[in-house]
Amino acid sequence: MSKNAIHPTESASALPVFAPARAPLTIAFLVLPQASILEVASALDPLRNANRQLGYEGFRWRVVSPDGAPVALTCGLSLPAAGPPAHAVGADVLLVIAGYRLDEVATRPLIREVQRIAPRFALVGGIDSGPWVLARAGLLNGYRATAHWEDLEDLATRHPRVEVLPDRFVIDRNRVTIGGAVPAQDFALYLIRARYGAALARQVENSFLTRARAGAEPQLAPLRRDPGLDPRVAAALARMEARIDQPEAAAETARAVGLSSRRLESLFRIAFATTPAAMALDLRLKAAQRMLTDTSHPLAEVALRTGFSGPATLSRAFRRAFGEPPGALRRRKARE
Repeated sequence: MSKNAIHPTESASALPVFAPARAPLTIAFLVLPQASILEVASALDPLRNANRQLGYEGFRWRVVSPDGAPVALTCGLSLPAAGPPAHAVGADVLLVIAGYRLDEVATRPLIREVQRIAPRFALVGGIDSGPWVLARAGLLNGYRATAHWEDLEDLATRHPRVEVLPDRFVIDRNRVTIGGAVPAQDFALYLIRARYGAALARQVENSFLTRARAGAEPQLAPLRRDPGLDPRVAAALARMEARIDQPEAAAETARAVGLSSRRLESLFRIAFATTPAAMALDLRLKAAQRMLTDTSHPLAEVALRTGFSGPATLSRAFRRAFGEPPGALRRRKARE
């Protein structure tokens, strides 16, 4: 670990934002179109609840958007904004919340504006695809960072000066990057605990019937620790997820988890009503579907990253699974 990175178990006072204080902390949320309402709520509502428990404003916030207009979210609702990014200046923290269609919504003027205002904040961060905005602005060079797990490989490839981690959230000096909606709640609870103590954080957790998880935990851990899932099935599933680009035969997976092929297939049918081979293919095709929707990668690169021998092989499997070829999906999503 970098000596400058803050691990959730280390002293919260390593950065003033995380030091105990009664003075209100103001957070500006720069929300981009096609962000998720869950990401916004997960980051903001624990702060609102903390204020309720405190009986005074321990946290203040404002929402800004790229053009100052209401932001169209993925659910179809619009989020009111107080103004353009310049209206964020004066807050202590800037958090960029982004989701889909990043190439479309993270415009060059927006990137330049984020670069311009970033030095005015004690802490700058991003949620879900927000770290991509920071990386494109050069604000994560030399830092440890995370993003949504689906984007980690691309982030590491396109921004080699960023040390990419699969954590739920990462705090490194005056940068924080957060993997998605639920990790945003984890970070909000961590912030509440750092400034106002464990008792208040627990009160907020109880209000939402949840429990905070450490930033250093992997984003996909919940599935693999499902108490209702046979540990050998969980191990096999983890291998499939880790080998999207280089899939192995079901028999190899079975041997790796100490089972016969027949026994593994039986357990998969009980757990998922499908076979290990079908599950592995489904994971690869859904990964391809996400790349086609969320990136501009050529079809050949999508095929390579999802373990297919070439575009034609991917196209045939994709059509069988989804009823349309990859190109049709990409064109349809571009029109929506």
